[in-house]
Amino acid sequence: MTGIGWSLYGGLGIVGQPRYGTARGLADVIKYVPLDALGWMWVALGFAALGVPAGLWAGAFTEGAATTYPSAVGSACGWGAFTVGVVLVSGMDDPLPPHLRKRGR
Repeated sequence: MTGIGWSLYGGLGIVGQPRYGTARGLADVIKYVPLDALGWMWVALGFAALGVPAGLWAGAFTEGAATTYPSAVGSACGWGAFTVGVVLVSGMDDPLPPHLRKRGR
């Protein structure tokens, strides 16, 4: 949930609609780092906060399934699939705006 929250804050709050107070409060930082780049750093941190713990759980359950607790294989698969999903979604491109999409014939 933390990762999703930070992703939405960065993607929607900073990159999508930078508010006057946010831009003004970050004036010293955005002298060196553009606001768009700063927003995308928030998005990257959000995905990391979401994917890293899931990856750790997947690794722990995989180790348990491979050694002393074979029943952990189901949890290992679930956490592994969730982690792969987070990584795949983080690399997806945004869809084109409606006016740039090709119309079906």
